[in-house]
Amino acid sequence: MTHPLYPQATRELAERRRALAPAQLAAFEAFSKAAFAEGALSAKMKQIIAGAVAHVTQCPYCIKGHTKAALRAGATEAELMEAIWVAAEMRAGGAFAHSALMLDAATPAPPPGA
Repeated sequence: MTHPLYPQATRELAERRRALAPAQLAAFEAFSKAAFAEGALSAKMKQIIAGAVAHVTQCPYCIKGHTKAALRAGATEAELMEAIWVAAEMRAGGAFAHSALMLDAATPAPPPGA
């Protein structure tokens, strides 16, 4: 039997993770709760952002979890897809913008004393 690249998220795995580092997990859970709390941005908007970012970080667990959380918070599939396109543009834009590094490195150095 082969093992999947991304195992199913299970209660057993969650309990093992908690047992191995309970203080760190508690701190992360508190941080996550604070980050996704209603504030200047709505919980819905935060989940839409998280879903888009999850596509850039390519985390399948985050994609599934934040998609479900965004839908529960009232997001539509159209809103999620549009946010994913924004994230894709930003990722592509970053690659394009960093071409300045290549161009700079490829520019011949001026001759000494020039």
